[in-house]
Amino acid sequence: MKFGVVTFPGSNCNQDMVYVLKEKLNQEVVELWHKNTSIEGCDAIVLPGGFSYGDYLRSGAIARFSPLMKEVISHAQNGGIVIGVCNGFQILCESGLLPGALLHNNNQKFICKNVWLKAESKTARLTKNLHHDKAYKIPIAHGEGRYFANENILKDLNDNDQILFRYCNEAAEVSQDCNPNGSQENIAGICNKNKNVFGMMPHPERAADISLGNTDGLSIFESLLNTITA
Repeated sequence: MKFGVVTFPGSNCNQDMVYVLKEKLNQEVVELWHKNTSIEGCDAIVLPGGFSYGDYLRSGAIARFSPLMKEVISHAQNGGIVIGVCNGFQILCESGLLPGALLHNNNQKFICKNVWLKAESKTARLTKNLHHDKAYKIPIAHGEGRYFANENILKDLNDNDQILFRYCNEAAEVSQDCNPNGSQENIAGICNKNKNVFGMMPHPERAADISLGNTDGLSIFESLLNTITA
């Protein structure tokens, strides 16, 4: 696959993503600047973590208007794969490609630590091939990661199998005790109805190298790749 990793002013996880996709997963990777007007024939677009435009107004609110986002939105609407991690998830919600919003953490503090995730969706490419009774250790680093949506959206997400991940404990048990930011229903990631746009707050690219003592994040990328090439 050919991946395009977008860099916005303030992105700081773009090179982490490029490294994992290229060096660990042996994929073709193109680095895309936010002012570009072409996605250069990429099969999948990745919006990485960071603090695009300094998180002014709201996280992702300004990046949504970057010139390249017009092409990213068109790519998604035509069935192309788009993945947003952390700030990328916020941008996807701001752009309307994913429902809901990411609000300030309920403790009003920036949180940076490892958390446990339980894969929920059994039909989305990003989670289809994961073990759904296993807890995956993936780090978070955000100040606005509290997922919020109204009751109708939450019902649709559950009914359509659009919830990718929920925060859980090491035994893969979901409860408020292991919810790091107050997200509704412990939601850590979702996809759109067509299941080609994926957003998650935790950083799988930061848990994809044995040198870091954790490769749980590789499984998430591999699930996507295996479902596409199968």
